[in-house]
Amino acid sequence: MRSVLFLSDTVSRRFIDLYDKSGLHLPNLDRLARHAAIFDNHFVGSAPCMPARRDIMTGRLGFLERNWGPIEAFDYTLQQALRAKGVWSHIITDHYHYQEIGGEGYLQRFDSWVMHHGQEIDHGVAQVPPPELPPHLGKLAPQFWCNRRAYAGEESAYPSVKTVTEAARWLEEHHSDDDFLLWVEPFDPHEPFDVPQRWLDQVGDDYQGPLYLWPEYKHLSDSGISPEALAHVRRRYMALMLMTDHYLGRLLDVMDRHDLWRDTLFIYTTDHGCMLGEHDCMAKNYMPAYNEVFHIPLLVHLPGDAGAGRRISALTQNIDIMPTLLEYYGIDPAACPNPLHGKSWLPLLRGEQASLRDCAIYGYFGKQVNITDGRYTYFHSPARGNQPLAVYTSLATDIYHYFDAERLRNFDEIGMGRFLSWTNYPVYRFPGHLVKHAQSSSLRYSFLNEWEYEDRLFDLQSDYAQEINLAEARPDLAARMQALLREALVRHDAPREQFERLRLTE
Repeated sequence: MRSVLFLSDTVSRRFIDLYDKSGLHLPNLDRLARHAAIFDNHFVGSAPCMPARRDIMTGRLGFLERNWGPIEAFDYTLQQALRAKGVWSHIITDHYHYQEIGGEGYLQRFDSWVMHHGQEIDHGVAQVPPPELPPHLGKLAPQFWCNRRAYAGEESAYPSVKTVTEAARWLEEHHSDDDFLLWVEPFDPHEPFDVPQRWLDQVGDDYQGPLYLWPEYKHLSDSGISPEALAHVRRRYMALMLMTDHYLGRLLDVMDRHDLWRDTLFIYTTDHGCMLGEHDCMAKNYMPAYNEVFHIPLLVHLPGDAGAGRRISALTQNIDIMPTLLEYYGIDPAACPNPLHGKSWLPLLRGEQASLRDCAIYGYFGKQVNITDGRYTYFHSPARGNQPLAVYTSLATDIYHYFDAERLRNFDEIGMGRFLSWTNYPVYRFPGHLVKHAQSSSLRYSFLNEWEYEDRLFDLQSDYAQEINLAEARPDLAARMQALLREALVRHDAPREQFERLRLTE
């Protein structure tokens, strides 16, 4: 049995015509859709990048326990379960966070891996001395400007192009082999939106202003970006989506050439989307958990095109990828040492079930916790002070940083023990307030802005753009969503203090 997972970073479903008639026509995604079911209610669990990947690899929601971080010593991953069954797992990627502090253990769970360097601020390219930056809008890091010297002007050398091209070559070489998972993970269309001119031409870009390819993570109204520059950076994003879709076609060519549709499972999805001016926001992480970031695309092909052409409305999440692949390979999820939160999609695809869950919860560590029942979304805020809050981990790292002595000033408040209800593995418990001064740590999100203490409730049927907050006008509905959230937190093994932090103790 064979499977392919195509995990493209930062794909916003509103830019795809399969989901939004005003979106881009992506010919190869359409080509995949002819063999696949399209899922209409697919949501992120934990965000952003590495939290989402931990969810995918473990089949469990992680954002209630910790922030951005490694695969934990007590995690049991999809790759380990496949290896025990004799299934080889191979990843090809240019997602450089796998090789940064805070990304430990992910690649090493695969049987083999290939990393292509050069994305964003990947330190795989030397920069001595740092290059001089040109005039620009938004962000522009010296390391990125150094990295792009290796590929600018030569499309075949772009990191994500190399990733997907290598994946097509690998699948061609191994098309007659059995029992493997090929995990294809291009960083694009994640920012910075650096793309060859031919793709910009295809989206009609005629911008003449300063260089602008990397939006800052801030409100549009605070960024000084003109309407012309905003339109340009959106076109850059669309151009990068077109380029990524083009190279997806290389993989589909191999599927066609060897009729792998007959006996190979193929999943296409993303880790999260992004915002490009909606709600006055750019990028992700600092704003409420709007659909633009958390409601994401999913296409699944079953061998023999079972379920092809169907639109599936059941609520699904990325934590479902592991149990889906376990069932596909004949592995009993109950044999996993850690209980799974995800559910297999195979009963949906075979038409045996209409739904898997009554709700989906999602969010960022230490911020609002969000829930949808498919009709409504509810953003639930914490108590004033956002306490108690703790990080549970066996490995004290987060994005680019260790939890070092300078940041953890009072070690007497740090505990170690069997604090998690679902595992006997001893973990550190770091109270959130101890890391208040973390420089660029994702733990900074545990100290909230004023708006993050406001509950929000939206009717997705009449207000998909989430512009009309019904929380005060519909207290009955807000109470129902709160009750649903409390039940979901129990099912997802939330640490006890989360109930107090979220005012859900009664």
